[in-house]
Amino acid sequence: MIYSVKGKLIYKDPFVAVVECGGVGLGCKITNNTLKNLPDVNEEVFLYTYMNVREDAIDLYGFYTKEELECYKLLITVNGVGPKAAISILSALSPNALAKAVTTGDSKLIATAQGIGAKTAQRIVLELKDKIVGDVALADETVENVVNDSGSKTEVISALVGLGYSRTEATSAVSKCDMSKSVDQIIKDALKYLF
Repeated sequence: MIYSVKGKLIYKDPFVAVVECGGVGLGCKITNNTLKNLPDVNEEVFLYTYMNVREDAIDLYGFYTKEELECYKLLITVNGVGPKAAISILSALSPNALAKAVTTGDSKLIATAQGIGAKTAQRIVLELKDKIVGDVALADETVENVVNDSGSKTEVISALVGLGYSRTEATSAVSKCDMSKSVDQIIKDALKYLF
């Protein structure tokens, strides 16, 4: 098991980060949250990793924080949630926002992630409700901030969908925005990513 990688970031895009370790470039599939925190190419980076071994492939997933890695591990224990779905959820929601959505039963927020239907979101809430509070540290944000971010995010996504964008496009654009701004400003910022 590869627990982490540390080295020079030699490539990044919205789906993968390649870290050079001892002359070998390790490609790690990443979330939007991790992408936002990555340094510039050719700078040093440290990622927590999860290695998924299948019959036909070995995939490495990279996470900027340990909380995100722990959330990922919890998500893939849910029946019907595979590695790609877990990455999609963590691209749409921070670990703290996911923890809050699960503890408050907000499956609609979880369903805003690309490829996640209402039934899968409900199953995530049901199966993780007792696990997530004890396993995921809400270290970076207070619960109040998580509630505000979740409400703003849902409001902005709804507004963008109302303007004719798909839920997937809206969620992707909003995930790149600074959620501490006003809803109006977040909508303006999100529209820049959609043009």
